[in-house]
Amino acid sequence: MTLAEIAKLLNAVLFTDLKLDDIETESACGSDLLSDVLAFTKEKTLLLTGLVHPQVLRTVEMVDLVGVVFVRGKAPSKEIIELAQEKGIPLLSTVYPMYEACGLLYQAGLPGNSQLNSSCLREN
Repeated sequence: MTLAEIAKLLNAVLFTDLKLDDIETESACGSDLLSDVLAFTKEKTLLLTGLVHPQVLRTVEMVDLVGVVFVRGKAPSKEIIELAQEKGIPLLSTVYPMYEACGLLYQAGLPGNSQLNSSCLREN
């Protein structure tokens, strides 16, 4: 699924001037715990989060994620937008809360990381 399709589905606002039609994602991860993002996501994943600070961008870079969707209508600061633009990281924002935004993406066919990475699943 392209980030352009995701932006349309989530009625999202784009903060960077990157061309979203050219950026594909294989899965999505919704989290406000960046340690979980580092531990359980893989490259080509889209991060949905309510956190709006530079550490989010550092996490995106470390894991090679495709971009960030800020939930609950949160907007990044000018400094975060400039840093994301410089690093080629798309930043979007949606008014949907995280649960609903992730649900919409899942319903549209975008899998979560557990479907791609069995180490995310716990044994009972």
